[in-house]
Amino acid sequence: MSAGYDALRASAAWLDLSARGRIYTTGADSARLLHAMTTNHVQQLKPGMGCYAFFLNAQGHILADVNLLRLDDRFLLDTEPETRELVYRHLDKYIIADDVALEDASEALACLAVEGPHAADVLAAIGAPVPDTDYAHAAWSGRIVERASSTGQPGFRIFVPAQAKAEWIGRFESAGAVPVTPDEARTVRIEQGKPRYGEDICNTTLPQETRVTDAVHFAKGCYLGQEIVERIRSRGHVNRLLVRLEIEGAGLLPGGARIEAEGKESGEVTSSAFSPALGKTVALAYVRAQYAAAGAVLSAAGRTAIV
Repeated sequence: MSAGYDALRASAAWLDLSARGRIYTTGADSARLLHAMTTNHVQQLKPGMGCYAFFLNAQGHILADVNLLRLDDRFLLDTEPETRELVYRHLDKYIIADDVALEDASEALACLAVEGPHAADVLAAIGAPVPDTDYAHAAWSGRIVERASSTGQPGFRIFVPAQAKAEWIGRFESAGAVPVTPDEARTVRIEQGKPRYGEDICNTTLPQETRVTDAVHFAKGCYLGQEIVERIRSRGHVNRLLVRLEIEGAGLLPGGARIEAEGKESGEVTSSAFSPALGKTVALAYVRAQYAAAGAVLSAAGRTAIV
């Protein structure tokens, strides 16, 4: 096992998330527009609060996901690298007579993360605030500290001016955080069963299929794609669900690898990695709902796979 992988699982590791997109929205109508465009309840957010949400199309499919932070005078949208331009264009398309302005701050603002069981200790050691609820955040001398995780481990993000990134990496390391590679972080993410847009979630995925329930507020007012989400909710189920699999053996499975149950095709893999801690392959996959219960025994590319 590597030092970064071990630190992420047992102590604290830092990772560079600056490739992600960061978009500011300003103007009196920002909260109303974002509320009408996303699956979560934006209008109830107060400064210092945040949420995780999906952008949907009219057919209810997920176009992007976003961590949405309510700052004192604007909103900050933090999204995957693959959806940075899409989110900007999507919002811009729906600004008609609204008092809303967009600013792509992805190049000017860097994003560093500290994750792992002792991530809060690293923040405390450098004198940073430690938000205590998911997506809560605090301004800190021109920086923003948010409680959010990319791997499923306890985690925080610090948004800093891009030119200060190297300085902050040094501070994290002096406080005991170990660098972790993207591949190591991905392995832990899959071990934790945390999906990522662009790999496990895409523009044909419906919100309920992901089982990420904190992304959707089912009692909020109308938003783009809500009709489909509500239809699924009232019907009570979707045909497939995202699950975490443990698969015998060390060989990885490509995205799209076939999963079978009772001799019939029942789903497909979206991502996989070898888990040094478990000594086997872990994967995320969509399977038919009747096979999504914990402990279900499936077959993935001919290998035994347990939900």
